[in-house]
Amino acid sequence: MESKVLTGRTTSTIAGAGIQLRLRKPFTRENVSFISAKSIGNVSGGGNLIWGRQLRPSLLHEKSSSSLSMVKISSGKRDILVRPIAASSEGSNSSAGEAKVGFLEKYPFLITGFFFFMWYFLNVIFNILNKKIYNYFPYPYFVSVIHLGVGVVYCLVSWAVGLPKRAPLDSNQLKALIPVAVCHALGHVTSNVSFAAVAVSFTHTIKSLEPFFNASASQFILGQQIPLSLWLSLAPVVIGVSMASLTELSFNWLGFISAMISNISFTYRSIYSKKAMTNMDSTNLYAYISIIALFVCIPPAIILEGPKLINHGFADAIAKVGMTKFISDLFWVGMFYHLYNQLATNTLERVAPLTHAVGNVLKRVFVIGFSIVVFGNKISTQTGIGTSIAIAGVAIYSYLKAKIEEEKRQAKAA
Repeated sequence: MESKVLTGRTTSTIAGAGIQLRLRKPFTRENVSFISAKSIGNVSGGGNLIWGRQLRPSLLHEKSSSSLSMVKISSGKRDILVRPIAASSEGSNSSAGEAKVGFLEKYPFLITGFFFFMWYFLNVIFNILNKKIYNYFPYPYFVSVIHLGVGVVYCLVSWAVGLPKRAPLDSNQLKALIPVAVCHALGHVTSNVSFAAVAVSFTHTIKSLEPFFNASASQFILGQQIPLSLWLSLAPVVIGVSMASLTELSFNWLGFISAMISNISFTYRSIYSKKAMTNMDSTNLYAYISIIALFVCIPPAIILEGPKLINHGFADAIAKVGMTKFISDLFWVGMFYHLYNQLATNTLERVAPLTHAVGNVLKRVFVIGFSIVVFGNKISTQTGIGTSIAIAGVAIYSYLKAKIEEEKRQAKAA
């Protein structure tokens, strides 16, 4: 509490309460006058003292819509009637200054659900459009270059406008990312070779073996001990893929081997990714990997498919669907490829690994189901059963692995 004595007037300020009392005449027991009190701040919870008397905070906040009510303050044998003045904007608008919670912040699951939906939607559209292109333009190496090329242009434009801001890349980071990008390029190209050679559903069934290769690499290359429960959960995956392969109507060795090489490539990509840990955000990281992978994919496309494309490849495709549709299909398949991969990464950042793992399994189910419906692929009963068993095995494996990883994180945090 501070008190200032002026000529002919006494001004008393209630510390913390923000109440300022001005007396026209010096205050005595014989001379009591009406005074005004102005609130200039919030009142603390414990009350405040004036002249040895304690004021309750509630008394300092009483207001009336039309006229402010009088507040009686006892001082010895006399009482002082205090008329509070309207609170200042600082006090009255304190609640208005609080940050308002938006609708999306209040319901974050809507954003997460939107990410999952777009991830599934773009992935399904990509696989369907990709296969349609291969039906009239069977050049997977060139199409793989288009996938990465469109994505790289998208990244460069995004950097140019600052969405996102480009992260710097030093020589050490570049050396660490090159093995990751090479494995990414090899896995991408071989996946497309398989898509062009066999049914989309069969390629995704074979690619469900990827967890088996990941576990094998972790155990025998990285020296990490894989729990027995994880190995047992992979048995249905191997059995299911074997059953589906034996009776797949579109089976050929090129498609099968290419999908298997893709599994191995993506496994090594995961290994090198762990060694190339960086603080760079996922959007910039994927952009740099795409740029490097593009340069890796261009030479084999020129060597293996360049002469065929020049001689008759482009001409045949344009004759079948026309120039406009041909260029449009290549552009959009590249956009869908980049965006669904980017959304998969963004979704992983928003949810727990377990949720993402389950979502990844369901995504494969959606792709297989929609591809069968759209292309009218006929599958045998054994192939259908085998595919279902493989997907179930992947789901169990993903659940157990994510649960083990979560337990490890909780143990470290503890």
